Amino acid sequence: MKTFLLALAALVVSSVAALAQDLPAQQLEGFNLSGYSEGGEKSWDIKGDKADVQGNEVAVTNVNANAYGEQELNLTARKGRIDRVTGDVDLEQDVVMTSDSGTVLKTDTLQWQRNNDLVQTDDKVRIEDGTMTIQGKGMEAHPSLKEAVLKSDVTANILAEGKDRKKDNQIEITSDGPMEIDQSSQTAVFTDNVQALEMSTGRKLKADRMEVTFDQDSRKIRQIVCTGHVELHQGMNITYSDGLTYKADEQRMTLTGKPRLVIDPGDHTSREMLNY
Repeated sequence: MKTFLLALAALVVSSVAALAQDLPAQQLEGFNLSGYSEGGEKSWDIKGDKADVQGNEVAVTNVNANAYGEQELNLTARKGRIDRVTGDVDLEQDVVMTSDSGTVLKTDTLQWQRNNDLVQTDDKVRIEDGTMTIQGKGMEAHPSLKEAVLKSDVTANILAEGKDRKKDNQIEITSDGPMEIDQSSQTAVFTDNVQALEMSTGRKLKADRMEVTFDQDSRKIRQIVCTGHVELHQGMNITYSDGLTYKADEQRMTLTGKPRLVIDPGDHTSREMLNY
């Protein structure tokens, strides 16, 4: 969440598109080109095995591109196609983006529409960094707005602050999708058949919608707000409510909207974990 990978990717891809517009109709072997800022510092570089210019399309192979500056990004793909008129870019086969903070995005195809400020794919996407792994099918992102959507079949494994702040607690969240990411507000919203499993306790949450807020510095879960047909499963106990707020640092849940608790008579811990 801290480093928005797609904003940097747009810089790299737009540089590839600008390069393609200036190429003559020919085939280039082993190209290696760079771009510089007004101050003379390198802002991007691109290299590859081949660039085949045919009319308004440029086909490139084994693309390796970098963006430089306050944050850096490397983008690789086995194949790419560039429209010299629109500046749109299609990348395919082992598309990998890696930021200098260690965040990695992997997919099979990636398309960038320059005029619409849109990066998208219909294929599976995997995003990894030190605190989370997110997978889904299909993605749309507007890099300049720092927003992205994973369309369906979303699974996220995310670290949350432990209760004693010394031991992290892992939470797995799944949803049918979509999942919306907003870096500006440090939030991710999961919708449609959402389930969250707290790995340290085995407690499970179900809801129509979950809004996850991240700590800006640690990028770990700070809070989860659940709304719509909320269920809390703990052992044999089930609590039903309209809403629920989970505080990660306390590992405590607060239920709202006339919660109804079905208690397993043999469980004496549930009452201590809940606020009404």
